[in-house]
Amino acid sequence: MDGRTTIPSMTGLAASLGVRIHDPAPPSDVFHSRAGCRLHGFDWGGTGPDVLLLHGGGLTAHTWDFVCLGLRGAARLVALDLRGHGDSDWSDDYRIATMAADVVAAADHLGCDRVRLVGMSLGGVVAAHVADAHPGRVERLALIDVAPGVDFGSTGRIRAFMAALGPVVALDAVVDAAMRVNPRADRARVTYRMRALFRRTPGGAWVPKSDPRPPDFPAILAAMEDLAARLTGLPVLLVRGARSKVLSEAAAERLVGRVPHGELVVVPDAGHNVQEDNPAALITALHAFLTR
Repeated sequence: MDGRTTIPSMTGLAASLGVRIHDPAPPSDVFHSRAGCRLHGFDWGGTGPDVLLLHGGGLTAHTWDFVCLGLRGAARLVALDLRGHGDSDWSDDYRIATMAADVVAAADHLGCDRVRLVGMSLGGVVAAHVADAHPGRVERLALIDVAPGVDFGSTGRIRAFMAALGPVVALDAVVDAAMRVNPRADRARVTYRMRALFRRTPGGAWVPKSDPRPPDFPAILAAMEDLAARLTGLPVLLVRGARSKVLSEAAAERLVGRVPHGELVVVPDAGHNVQEDNPAALITALHAFLTR
């Protein structure tokens, strides 16, 4: 609790979004190191195939909380913090290949021989690189709102908002600022997200967890252009948020048309962050795809 801000409960928010919760227990923290970088994830347990979930740029593994609560009965789920995000170390190397190697190292650390990957936005690009570089390790891949032709310009407001934030005394100030950027947002969900994106310093101030250095968008966009070529040998599900301004319907259909084993699902009432906007519908799509 911070001032008048009460952090909403994970299960309460998930239930309000229509998620049927298999097991309400929180996940376990898992850590491993690669090339001097300490990396973090949340192990949600569960039974079934091993599934690793990768968040988008500027987000954290917590973005998958609601989805993992609903999928726990169908798979063993681990949500990873990419380097420079969440509780993973910052780094001087954020190349896609480097982050892909982190994912493979996480699978090794967890004892996962073959995995099914779910990647949102930047996480989808990383997941596709893993699938291409290690075809024997990835059984199937779900991409969330990412394909060649994305328009990251539409995320400019929120990126500028995060970049402008310095240390703040109260988390409520961050929530208020975020609500001014998007007045139609649900305050409880914004509060939950900001608590995941910020940490409290020993002095009591709240600071962003993620590395504030801007991402290399030209490199990310170049990697996206190669997506179709990296996805020829495995089943691929592309999920698009129906309200997404980042990924157009035409761009989504073009990618699926170029992938031999591709399919497209459009999730209603969701923008770019499908997993937070409409987790119940995404759970339905992922359950059908990941458990085949």
